[in-house]
Amino acid sequence: MALTNGYKTKQRDLILNYFIENNDRHVTAEEVVEHLKDQGTSVGKSTVYRYLEKLVSQGIVRRFFIEEGYGACYQYIGNNEQCHEHFHLKCLSCGALLHIECDFLVEAERHIVNDHGFIIDNTKTVLYGLCDKCKDPEIKG
Repeated sequence: MALTNGYKTKQRDLILNYFIENNDRHVTAEEVVEHLKDQGTSVGKSTVYRYLEKLVSQGIVRRFFIEEGYGACYQYIGNNEQCHEHFHLKCLSCGALLHIECDFLVEAERHIVNDHGFIIDNTKTVLYGLCDKCKDPEIKG
């Protein structure tokens, strides 16, 4: 994937490739820094954040704000114009963050817009509870 602005560096390529390889999940800037460090490439957090901002502004990565104090997480969307916002589920026990596309929730969202005149920002919509693994202690571990 070629970027439209700026110059390419090995670090930028590694960051973008990490997002492409993890396109099915949300990633934090800290995870990117840690991954690069594990790969033997030292990159400062500020460099990663600057590049993430560029990827967000180019529409290659989407930024999500999950909760206060947690910061942002990001997900690769590439050139997928069909990619749309979705709801998030966060496990109170293990901290897993899941994104969910559900017709029932989309219908609830339509109801809220049509009947209550309120538009939901799905980048900030989180439902808290327990994931399958944590809700059943026998499955846990």
